Amino acid sequence: MTLPTNLDHVETAAQLSNLIAENENVMVCCGRMGPMCTPVYSAMLKLKSEFEHVKFFDMAFDNPEAAIIRNLPECSSFMGLPFVVYYKNGKVVKATSSIQQQAQIVEILNENFG
Repeated sequence: MTLPTNLDHVETAAQLSNLIAENENVMVCCGRMGPMCTPVYSAMLKLKSEFEHVKFFDMAFDNPEAAIIRNLPECSSFMGLPFVVYYKNGKVVKATSSIQQQAQIVEILNENFG
C-alpha cells in the first residue's frame, strides 16, 4: 500500500526502523491523499533538494504497518492527518499533525537538523 506521491515510500515497520537506524535525519509524513496531507507532500518534494542531509518519506496512514507511527507516544494526542515525525539519530525529535505550510516545515528542519 503506497501513496501516489513522488516521495520515497515506507511500506513496513521494519523498513522504517532500518531507515531511521541508517540515516541521521529522517522526516516521515504518514497520511492519506486528503486536503490536509497533500500540501505536506508537496512541500517535502520541494525541500528535498534544499535539505540533502535529510531523508524524506511518506507512509500510508491506513497501512497496518503504520502503527509504528500511529502508536508513538509523541502522536498520542493527534486528532488530524497527516502525522509527521522527525527522527534524528534514531530518536523522535519532533512530531506534528494536521496541515503544515512549507515555512513551518523549514523551521522544524532547521531547528532539528541544522
